[in-house]
Amino acid sequence: MDIDKLLAQLVERVKKAYGDRLVSLMLYGSAATENHHDKFSDLNILCVLTKITTVELEQSEEIFKWWREKDSPSPLLLSEEEVATSTDCFPIEFHDIQARHKLLAGRDVVSALTIDYTYYRARVEYELRSKLLRLRQKSAIMLSDNDALLRLMADSVSTFATLARHAVILAGGEAKWGKRDAFAACQEKFGLDEVPFATLLDLRDGTKKAKQVPARPLLESYLAQVTSLVSAVDHLEK
Repeated sequence: MDIDKLLAQLVERVKKAYGDRLVSLMLYGSAATENHHDKFSDLNILCVLTKITTVELEQSEEIFKWWREKDSPSPLLLSEEEVATSTDCFPIEFHDIQARHKLLAGRDVVSALTIDYTYYRARVEYELRSKLLRLRQKSAIMLSDNDALLRLMADSVSTFATLARHAVILAGGEAKWGKRDAFAACQEKFGLDEVPFATLLDLRDGTKKAKQVPARPLLESYLAQVTSLVSAVDHLEK
């Protein structure tokens, strides 16, 4: 995939659709860095407009459908006012966008943004708890299917890596952008066992095969370590 060509097509379509209502168009996440991996890194897009009404949504439809056909998630569509006023609700997201982004069109509305971290710890705990509950719900209906259970866990490990990074930051540690590094830092900071996370990353990367890994024991260990991480964040200074 020629990423530069694809992004240039996106910029052209966005400019044509929104005209002078386009404030900023950004690529963010690992794809905005040299650590991009074609197989695992989504092309995450933040699109900021002067306003968002049903008119703008209608003009977005064709672009969003085309972009999803390129196996990328739909862009985040925010107004300029929402960017300025919602950092307290989305400190995790804005922290990560601010740290790793690339301006594609318009002006950079993120680099100088002041992020409100008032509810940061609570937000990290909320995300961890809700993802843990979701993992339990989904795993409960596929315990007899080894491959499906492994896929479920492997699909979830990236999200837990992000939250692990923020747990370490909350505990006074340095942000670790590599997934394995984030779990290793959690082992150092909180005494978590990084092995189940590493095993799932091995499955995700293809360095281990599903037939080599019994799913139920791995699920038991995985759930236990995520639960321990939730507890560790819950006990951080509030």
